Amino acid sequence: MKIIKALLAGERNPHVLARNRDEKCKNTAATIAKSLIGNYREEHLFALRQAVDLYEIYQAKIADCNQAIIKQVEKQPDISDDGPPPAEKSVQARDRLRDGIDVRDLLFKKSGVDLFAIPGLAADTLLTLASEVGFDLTPWKTEKHFASWLNLCPGTRISGGKLLTNKTKRHPNRATQAFRMAAASLHHSQTALGAFYRRIKSRAGGKYAVTATAHKIARIYYAMLTQGTSYVELGQQAYEQRYKERRLDHLKSQAKSLGFQLVPCTT
Repeated sequence: MKIIKALLAGERNPHVLARNRDEKCKNTAATIAKSLIGNYREEHLFALRQAVDLYEIYQAKIADCNQAIIKQVEKQPDISDDGPPPAEKSVQARDRLRDGIDVRDLLFKKSGVDLFAIPGLAADTLLTLASEVGFDLTPWKTEKHFASWLNLCPGTRISGGKLLTNKTKRHPNRATQAFRMAAASLHHSQTALGAFYRRIKSRAGGKYAVTATAHKIARIYYAMLTQGTSYVELGQQAYEQRYKERRLDHLKSQAKSLGFQLVPCTT
């Protein structure tokens, strides 16, 4: 955004523009400078300026919505007087602060659990969930009922004993959209949920991976709020090791059912 605003302010030197790159950007300033060499036509700059103006308007409206949600959340009774426990991974200020308010601390006081520990969930998605479903999830009998209400379960239709379809139903549910956004953000995450997302994507595609991962995040969210449990991150390696062990157990079971014995290769 700094590069775009510098362009709109009249700066055309690619090397000066490249200095404004985000510190987390993998490409060097020299590489970015090469991509900024071009003919900046007035009509394109006009369209860009219009897009930036709309972006800033929408961001301001989102901030207003977040502030309204925060005011409603603050009215809820405190469950915990303590602050959240130290995060295993540092939660950056941009992920937890909104209008100077620490959303992580606020949600911990109202829910009694650190919802920021769930990979993929940050301030905006958690505020959306707080406004849509709140912290009392007892209206949903089990996590399965909760996931079904969110339309994150297969929409199985059976007629005459025959499966007609198992596609997930489409539904304009804001809570569902928040969980799906959280799932999509885990594409490159080195967490257990990130590894799960990539495994499903390699097998069935990105669309199914988002739904399956959103389903898993929703179940974790439900369990934390209803049972008061904490989320413990296993990490990518631990998840892959457990998945490998499950596959091995399944192969052994199949071999045994066919009268064979699975023997590991020694070479």
